[in-house]
Amino acid sequence: MDQQAKRPDSPRRETPPQSSAQSPAQSPASSSPSAQVAARRGKGKVIALGVVIVIAGIVLARWQPWNKALSGGNAAAASGARMHRGGPGAMANLPQPVSVATARAGDMPIVITALGTVTPLADITVRTQLSGTLQSVYFEEGQMVKKGDVLAQIDPRPYQNSLANAEGQLARDQALLATARLDLKRYQTLLSQDSIASQQVDTQASLVRQYEGTVKSDQANVDTYKLDLTYARITAPVSGRVGLRQVDPGNYVTPSDTSGIVVLTQLEPISVIFTTSEDNLPSIMKQLRAGTKMPVTAYDRSNTTMLEGGSLQTIDNQIDTTTGTVKLRASFVNHEQALFPNQFVNARLLVDTIHDAVIVPTSAVLNGSQGQYVYVAKPDNTVSVRLVKVGPVDAERTSIASGLAVGERVVTDGSDRLREGAQITIPAEHPQHAKGASGASAAKGASWAGAASGARHGHRHASQTQAQ
Repeated sequence: MDQQAKRPDSPRRETPPQSSAQSPAQSPASSSPSAQVAARRGKGKVIALGVVIVIAGIVLARWQPWNKALSGGNAAAASGARMHRGGPGAMANLPQPVSVATARAGDMPIVITALGTVTPLADITVRTQLSGTLQSVYFEEGQMVKKGDVLAQIDPRPYQNSLANAEGQLARDQALLATARLDLKRYQTLLSQDSIASQQVDTQASLVRQYEGTVKSDQANVDTYKLDLTYARITAPVSGRVGLRQVDPGNYVTPSDTSGIVVLTQLEPISVIFTTSEDNLPSIMKQLRAGTKMPVTAYDRSNTTMLEGGSLQTIDNQIDTTTGTVKLRASFVNHEQALFPNQFVNARLLVDTIHDAVIVPTSAVLNGSQGQYVYVAKPDNTVSVRLVKVGPVDAERTSIASGLAVGERVVTDGSDRLREGAQITIPAEHPQHAKGASGASAAKGASWAGAASGARHGHRHASQTQAQ
């Protein structure tokens, strides 16, 4: 019994240890996935917490709330330093350096400027009036010739022979006329003696008149051939410059040749044709009706160099409806031959002159939303805006019709920073050499003081320099 009772006990005592030994071995196998998920979740939380901490650190590093008061003070100090050194705010309050000019009274010419073309008064293509062989040419290309100079010669021999024939016919008919007149005189004497019939006298008188007509015809032929001989010598119709030769000696020329022998252009005098607006026509016509000789000046194409001075000669009889302009012709003596045919020039027509006009430099007149204005410099070195009415303008000078008086000073340079009531300074009022001398002395004193201060406070001076 004891042995039997012990047998069951031994298995019961041994069984729990086996189950307990097997349980740890089976637990890891059964709980391994959940442990891994828990471990991963814990690791993710740690990483997220670390990211949040890093972001918070970056935000704090950029914001720096503990330095907010200090940075505000530095900004104010920096702004004050900029204002003290001459920043934009300080520049608005400082006197602005400007250049001024005094409005003065003077004569302001009313000038009309227009682009014109030099046009010769005579541009002639010299042609022959006879048909014949060009025997010789007596001019050089580009030569200046005078009116009546022989330019070329056509072979005159055929026309000389015709002239001799006509003169012989004239002499024959003149002799017949003389005989007929003598016979008529005799017949008239016999008729007075009642020796012949009156019919015979009338017939003889008719014969005399017939011979008289023949003689006149012969004389016309003689004059024609003499004129042909004159035409055989080709002469210059006007004084001027000949161009390039169009035909060489030895060629047979005819009046129908379109190119002619040479082109002759008159240079002295010469004219310039230019156009102006129809709005300027009343003032020009007023001067022409009064008999005023209006001067015209010709300038080169760049409108900088004066070429020749002349006067207005005439005006066209109608306005061009397509452009609303009218043509004018000005005449120039052109002794220096500064004007060349077909040259483009700038013509300046002096229509009238305004006396005792208020004149200022053109740079003083500005354009604004309310119109044209100037900055007037007051005695207390401030400026005021003054609206003005501008009159005629002549290059660098402008006349003021109203709004400005003689003697007032206007700003000509440095007006871009000005406003109503702004303070100004005029550098021209201070001697340049005195200013330079005082500046040199001040620079020398400052350099000596800086050297001494640097010797005593080297480190402090260096730190202040870096702060500035």
